[in-house]
Amino acid sequence: MKRIILYFAAILGMVTACTEKIDVKLDKTYTRLVVEGSITTDTMAHTVTLTKTADYFANQIPPAVTGAKVTVTDGDITDTLRETSPGVYQTRPDYFGVAGHTYVLTIKLPESINGNTEYSASSYLPAVASLDSIGFEFHKKYFANIDFWEVKVFAFDPPNENYYMFKTFNNNRLLTDTINKFTISDDRLFNGNFVNGFGVVWLSQDRTDYQLASSDTVKVMIAGITKEYYHFIMDVQTETGFQLPLFSGPPANVKGNISNGGIGFFAAYATKYKSRILRL
Repeated sequence: MKRIILYFAAILGMVTACTEKIDVKLDKTYTRLVVEGSITTDTMAHTVTLTKTADYFANQIPPAVTGAKVTVTDGDITDTLRETSPGVYQTRPDYFGVAGHTYVLTIKLPESINGNTEYSASSYLPAVASLDSIGFEFHKKYFANIDFWEVKVFAFDPPNENYYMFKTFNNNRLLTDTINKFTISDDRLFNGNFVNGFGVVWLSQDRTDYQLASSDTVKVMIAGITKEYYHFIMDVQTETGFQLPLFSGPPANVKGNISNGGIGFFAAYATKYKSRILRL
């Protein structure tokens, strides 16, 4: 008993010991162009956003890159994007991608960033299978005494290597609105088979923006993405997710597909949608 008491006393001493504040000094690095954009099979104004990198501890919005000439082409049709707000460039509203085509993004800057005025990226647009249906499963007090709605998809996966991305909407409001909320998956577990209820999102009911009610219309988007974009999303989620400081490496920029040292990713993917009304 004395030994046990000594153990607890030692642990308590370590937990309550004095701590010293340490200011982490990080070196500044050169500025780089950051590109975020995509072309999908949806008919809409597709967006490419251009910003500059900032220091790790900079508490400010990344500076927008304005006045650039931005074009997208698949070899047949070339569209020059219009700057609709600082750093935000959009295609015409009737633009849509075609499965099987490769899309090339070209950026020409009015002023160089790290000695470069021209950047480019290319992405193949793979096809995607249609969703058969979506379903719901309620989990009562599933984790930390919190209720969850699980949204599931049912679909047939073609018999070849495929990579998927899923986004979820409620009453046409996008719930998974940032890259760290996207659900991605390869098809190693169900290649060439029917996907019988794959959970694409868990909606915690203690969050007001995730709460579902009777008669809500839930919509799921399935996208066929490239292997490169799949790994980019996975790497971003790893870098921005929870990590144990003792066992994780230092944060680093995620490698994308932008030339000349640019950061970010230009993606192309096909999309299909399926909706269902929640009945309680």
